Amino acid sequence: MKNKQKNNKNTEKKNSFSVFFKSVGQYIRTKYPFLLLFLLGYMAICALVFAKITTIETVASFSIEDFEIGQISDRTIIAEKNIPADEANPYSIVAGEKIIRKGFQITEEAYAKLEKMIASPIYIDYRAFANKILYLLVIAIMYYLLFSLLPFGRKIRLQEPLLQVIFLITIFFAASFGSKLPLCATPYALCMIIPASLFTMIITILYGQNSAVLFSFIVSFAVLGSGSWEIVPFLFTLGSSMSSVAIVRKVERRIDLVFAAIILALCDLVFFVLLIVVFNETFVSHAKLFIGILCNGFLSGILTLGLLTPLEYMLNTASVFRLMDLSDTNAALLKKMCITASGTYQHSMMVAQLAEFACREIGANPLIARVGGYYHDIGKLDQSEYFVENKQGDTEKHNDINPTLYATVIKSHVKKGVEKAMQMHLPRVIIDVIGEHHGNTVIQYFYQEAKEKDPSLSPEDFAYPGPAPTTRESGVVMLADTVEAACHTLKNPSIPRLETFITSLINGKIEAHQLDNCDLTYRDISKIKEAFVQILAGFYHSRIEYPDQQDPDDIKPQEKTEEKKAGKK
Repeated sequence: MKNKQKNNKNTEKKNSFSVFFKSVGQYIRTKYPFLLLFLLGYMAICALVFAKITTIETVASFSIEDFEIGQISDRTIIAEKNIPADEANPYSIVAGEKIIRKGFQITEEAYAKLEKMIASPIYIDYRAFANKILYLLVIAIMYYLLFSLLPFGRKIRLQEPLLQVIFLITIFFAASFGSKLPLCATPYALCMIIPASLFTMIITILYGQNSAVLFSFIVSFAVLGSGSWEIVPFLFTLGSSMSSVAIVRKVERRIDLVFAAIILALCDLVFFVLLIVVFNETFVSHAKLFIGILCNGFLSGILTLGLLTPLEYMLNTASVFRLMDLSDTNAALLKKMCITASGTYQHSMMVAQLAEFACREIGANPLIARVGGYYHDIGKLDQSEYFVENKQGDTEKHNDINPTLYATVIKSHVKKGVEKAMQMHLPRVIIDVIGEHHGNTVIQYFYQEAKEKDPSLSPEDFAYPGPAPTTRESGVVMLADTVEAACHTLKNPSIPRLETFITSLINGKIEAHQLDNCDLTYRDISKIKEAFVQILAGFYHSRIEYPDQQDPDDIKPQEKTEEKKAGKK
């Protein structure tokens, strides 16, 4: 009996270990690009640390400040390598030589040799180097975990951490090697050349404030470890970066960055003055740095304005400026849609309005929803006559076409829309909205019509390619598209009838599992429904009939001719 229990326990342990290793393996297989990116970034920063130690700020296994001539030494220091004499220091050092001995007085010659060792790039304190590497490893792990676990409310693509790692390495390089410049030899002067606010502004505009706040904290701690653990550059970097996020997170026009640059320059100057006061420094010794601090802040905004456009297209991001450009209804594609598929155009405008208002109510990105609504049906342009909203007169294409074939044409507009969006180089989030706005729902009308002829047909043959919405904005556009199209069939669309009808449509999407992957809560669904009812109630509101108004069907041909003539007059 005991042996059986032991065997069971051993089996359970083996199973638990196998499950653990399988989960780890699965995680590595899915996340290996991100893991590899952070590893390469960490190795690059470690290389910068080593380069700095061996070329600029060489650290021996001791600090020269711990010793003075005539002092009784508390340790023995042995030379590890030969160092020849030179003009600056005429003393030579032989490998294995005891420079000073514990318990003995430090002579003038021994002190000079200690200075020679501390100034030579040959001698490296590998313990100090290891301490700094371990500190950076902690930052790298913390950065990766926060980046992986924080709820950004959107899919994270590799390009985002790639850009942040490049920015981080650049800032670390500036903070590490900037002190080599005579003008930036002090911690206060170093603040002038750290481009943290520039990169933070770019990240805020391209990826949002949550990503930028995380970057601000990480880059500030990296600056702290880049030099001699000076607190002033750390605090200035943190304050300037966070100010950048607060200033540009609500900008909507490119010209606003000029005003943001001025405000940031003033904020940086205020932070700098506060640091001088807090650490009891004199204004006279640092007054010449004020211009450099102002230039840092102002140039950050101006360079952001210049770098933003190429970065938007290179990374294919949905920045607020690019989305504002795409939301212009005078765009060539939208004009073409208005002419060749007027019904689809009107439908898209209404879907955009519904989705934007609903996203504003639930705290999602209303600009993505608006642009996604405008472009979600661009795949209908090539065969617009097959879609009911564009039909002319009483003729309908599907009367003469096999339902299966017609369903194939209807489904194809999603794929064509994605292809067209990629050709136009639209942002990835907009392409996702186009590809997900129908999810993998079944085209019920044609499925039921075809099933009457062939009961063996599978519903998958009449389903959209999907996938189901993966973002909140994509889910809202799907609901707006469904509600706007269906409400045209509703007779007497009063507010109670609209509420009941919209509720049934949304519940249908929930029951079909179309909203499982887009993080919409029941509270969000309730707010979305209220927003739709509010907009559609205003759209379908009834008007007072004029006393002399006639039904167009009751007007005789002669009267219609007279009305036209009267209109021309």
